[in-house]
Amino acid sequence: MEDVIEISDSEREESSSTSEMDVDTQEVNNSAADAEQIVPKDAATIAEEKKKLGNDQYKAQNYPSALKLYSDAISLCPDSAAYYGNRAACYMMLLNYNSALTDARHAIRLDPSFEKAYVRVAKCCLALGDIIGTEQAVKTVAELDSQSKALSSEQQAVQKLRQLETTIQSNYDSQAYRNVVFYLDSALKLAPACLRYRLLKAECLAYLGRCDEALDLAVGVMKLDSNSADAIYVRGLCLYYTDNLEKGILHFERALQLDPDHHKSKKMRSKCKQLKEMKENGNMLFKSGRYREAHVVYTDALKIDEHNKDINSKLLYNRALVNTRISALREAVADCNRVLELNAQYLKALLLRARCHGDLEKFEEAVADYETALQLEKTPEIKRLLRDAKFALKKSKRKDYYKILGIARNATEDEIKKAYRKKALVHHPDRHAGSSLEVRQDEEIKFKEVGEAYAILSDARKKQRYDSGQDIEEQEQADFDPNQMFRSFFQFGGGGGRNASFNFEY
Repeated sequence: MEDVIEISDSEREESSSTSEMDVDTQEVNNSAADAEQIVPKDAATIAEEKKKLGNDQYKAQNYPSALKLYSDAISLCPDSAAYYGNRAACYMMLLNYNSALTDARHAIRLDPSFEKAYVRVAKCCLALGDIIGTEQAVKTVAELDSQSKALSSEQQAVQKLRQLETTIQSNYDSQAYRNVVFYLDSALKLAPACLRYRLLKAECLAYLGRCDEALDLAVGVMKLDSNSADAIYVRGLCLYYTDNLEKGILHFERALQLDPDHHKSKKMRSKCKQLKEMKENGNMLFKSGRYREAHVVYTDALKIDEHNKDINSKLLYNRALVNTRISALREAVADCNRVLELNAQYLKALLLRARCHGDLEKFEEAVADYETALQLEKTPEIKRLLRDAKFALKKSKRKDYYKILGIARNATEDEIKKAYRKKALVHHPDRHAGSSLEVRQDEEIKFKEVGEAYAILSDARKKQRYDSGQDIEEQEQADFDPNQMFRSFFQFGGGGGRNASFNFEY
């Protein structure tokens, strides 16, 4: 039989007491855990933790993550200058200097003795091109700590920036826009976020005809500030300098809506409207055949803006066309020369100059122009024009028998005979027998040329070959005897019959 262990009443009470104590302790521990969940950490503690996490992300160069954590800390404790200071530093690393400046200044309002905040204000102001703001922050840091070297480089930079602004303004006033761009590049190295410098550079690039670069800068600024009157003005300027006058006017008017005192937009809107009106008026006069009036209008329009190369090249080309209509070919060539100085790729001006050179019998110049045009655009028409110009050049190097006889190219057979008779009598050697040797030799050459001209132009086959540009056989020319031609002409009908005689008139 098994032994039975009996528990005394005292043991029973102790056991019961111990059991109850264990239960109470567990309940206390569970209650503490529940209490911790119900009552969270205070906002300041959590904000500090967020700040520390933000610092870790900042050191790891994860600036967007750091920015969010600093913003969370500020939401929890909006009166902490340190949190704003940290977020300002983060914004600076993200190149968002405007937001950084706002935070740094807010930190100063919360804590006027916050030296690091003033340092960040100075750095942001410098980056944004705010010289006065930079100088004021540098001064305050020096007042807070006379031994501080935190802003020594910024102090030197702001002094250099002042000098650059003076140089930039003087060059801008004298319209030395290339110099302005050069010095602005130096200024932007010191103040990379200065929108004013960027837009001034864009404006000068537009004046220099570098409109694509100018437009890129203006669009970049508009992404940051869509209501920037200066940026919209620069876009209008680019449209104006690329002969898009209608859209240019709209941009200048938009800039004036944003800033009614924007004097540059007022000036350009007026100039734009004036050019548009004069250009259209000149074109209307040209189309209606009022060439001299059109010439005056184009000339006046060219005086409006010497920097607008695109429009001026078109005005000059139009005036060149007018000059061809009023037979001022040399003036037309001069206008085309100016067009091609402004734009060497202006094909219409090149072709017009080539045509004028041909009409002026400057055949070598015409050939050169057509060859250049063919390099720009290989079309069947330009190839034909070049071929014709080369043919005209070849013909020009031969003797002009029509000119020698003083007749037109459509002269009749009788007109050719009369011209020969007259010229042969004038230059016959017998008529100049008493002249000096030099005169006799000169007249003999002319007498021979008159005979050659008649020999070719009086022969239907030879005349056709000559008119078509073909070379007359050298053998035929070598066998030619001008005196025999003269005797034959006056003996056999050309001069009045077999026994006809003549007397020179002195």
